[in-house]
Amino acid sequence: MYDQLRPDERLIIDAAKRDGIDLALYDTNQLAWDITTENDGIELADAFLQRCISYFRSIHVTATLEARGRPVVNSYKAASTCGNKLIASICLSRAKIPTPRTFLTFTQEASLKALEQLGYPAVVKPIVGSWGRLVAQIKDPESAVAILEPREYMHPVQQVYYLQEKIKRPERDIRCYVIGDQAVAAIYRNAPPGDWRTNTARGGVAENLPVTPELAELSIRAAQAVGGGAFGVDLMETGAGFVVHEVNHTTEFKNTVRVTGIDIPKLLLEYTIRQAKK
Repeated sequence: MYDQLRPDERLIIDAAKRDGIDLALYDTNQLAWDITTENDGIELADAFLQRCISYFRSIHVTATLEARGRPVVNSYKAASTCGNKLIASICLSRAKIPTPRTFLTFTQEASLKALEQLGYPAVVKPIVGSWGRLVAQIKDPESAVAILEPREYMHPVQQVYYLQEKIKRPERDIRCYVIGDQAVAAIYRNAPPGDWRTNTARGGVAENLPVTPELAELSIRAAQAVGGGAFGVDLMETGAGFVVHEVNHTTEFKNTVRVTGIDIPKLLLEYTIRQAKK
């Protein structure tokens, strides 16, 4: 299931052709589903790999498929959890996964009080979003007002303030790919010049990182905490070890394949097939 064929999805298609896997492509832009009947042909697939970029589209498509008894990678539970940073943080914290200290607020006044407790600098993120969009570093009370005040006039979802301590880390973070119960590959994401954000979509540079037992154990635990499946787990290095700050449910992997040589598309397809046989 997809809404746009990126290089990542094309790698999946190539892997299916190479391995003789019967892969059907469903463009969600063309779907018109009657949810009151099951006679639309979609059920002919044994399992589904969800690759929609749109979070809201992906969870609604996944919920519809699961209602018809079809396994989806990733599940509605996992996708809806990961797609909301606040809910994901709650799950990580409850599972005793090291994660940045995080506050939830709903007003500018409460946010300023929370920031006093977090200390500066801090980070504000939208609860739903990707590629580092609307993520901002708050350096002091004056910049806090300048950053938070415009959000009072945005969509109400931007007034659910997700505030985190800014972790002291190198100018990079780590993405570890977990598929099922295995950590299959990892990369450093090095921040581009002049930016503290490491997203490769913003110019971050991928670098191969061998998966250590410590990295694998924590990444697998994080993936299990949000429901299990196939994820990109984002971690930061600190003096006390790794902390997990996000778990991504529809992860881009083209740069990881390029620098590690790990065939993530093949592993994703094999995992999805295993779910069909359960």
